[in-house]
Amino acid sequence: MTETVDEVFKNIIKISDTTANPGVLGLLAFGMTTVILNLHNAGFFAMGSVVFAMGIFFGGIAQVIAGIMEWKKNNTFGMLAFISYGFFWIVLVFMMLMPALGWTGALDKVSLVSYLALWGLFSLVMFVITFRLSKALQVVFGLLVLLFLLLVVGNALGNETIIHIAGFEGILCGLSAMYTGLGEVMNEVYKEKVINLG
Repeated sequence: MTETVDEVFKNIIKISDTTANPGVLGLLAFGMTTVILNLHNAGFFAMGSVVFAMGIFFGGIAQVIAGIMEWKKNNTFGMLAFISYGFFWIVLVFMMLMPALGWTGALDKVSLVSYLALWGLFSLVMFVITFRLSKALQVVFGLLVLLFLLLVVGNALGNETIIHIAGFEGILCGLSAMYTGLGEVMNEVYKEKVINLG
């Protein structure tokens, strides 16, 4: 809440932000897209339009919008997380589509592993930052760091078993983000702590 003085009537005006919580959109966009991709990694279906569409529009664009809204809320962590991971999804989809469109050569293993490792490092630092935030976010980011580690190792070794394990772990990571986002909505709507997010 900020205070300003009306220059005409000299009244003190208190301005409070009454806009909705954009974090729930970001968490759901991240979580649901993570579940979809990792259902593929776990071997439930082939890579295809459902992953690409979710990656571009919900995991990508919706998260970026949530991040911009977090900026307006003065939430630096939320802004950084949602805009960064939103573009992570868009870049990942384009890395897979560009060779198919003939724009670049095939995505090689070293490039993919380097990309995943860099995002794993970023996620590790974000995880450390969550120690000052809720337990629910600590779980989401802790599982995300483990997911990137498994994906880096699995892709570096070309080991399908590790990638399948990463898929199941990634499903858990995505579900934890969905739980956190939906828990925040439930607590707000019911106006009590129905879901303990720590």
